[in-house]
Amino acid sequence: MEQRFSTWRWGAVLAFALFAPVTLPAGGADRRLPDVRRRNAGEPLLSIGGQVLQAAPDQQAPALAQVDADQPLRVMRSWCDQGGEQWLQVEAGEQRGWLAVA
Repeated sequence: MEQRFSTWRWGAVLAFALFAPVTLPAGGADRRLPDVRRRNAGEPLLSIGGQVLQAAPDQQAPALAQVDADQPLRVMRSWCDQGGEQWLQVEAGEQRGWLAVA
């Protein structure tokens, strides 16, 4: 009888040791939902780089400048052409132009 009780007790301790830390704050799972940071209307967007600022919302429009990575962009307006391609008119430093939205 003592042997069975001891085995059961060690089994319970082992089960607690394996499953309880998941629900404890220091053990792993965080029960809080992560805070979602939303961009305010006045905050600039940051470019991903490798994009060309164009004079008009068209792929054949003349290029005005190359947009560097992490350059702040202020969105002036958006446009969707007949083919369904999205464009943003942005202000990048002293330049204004159009960027295709991927």
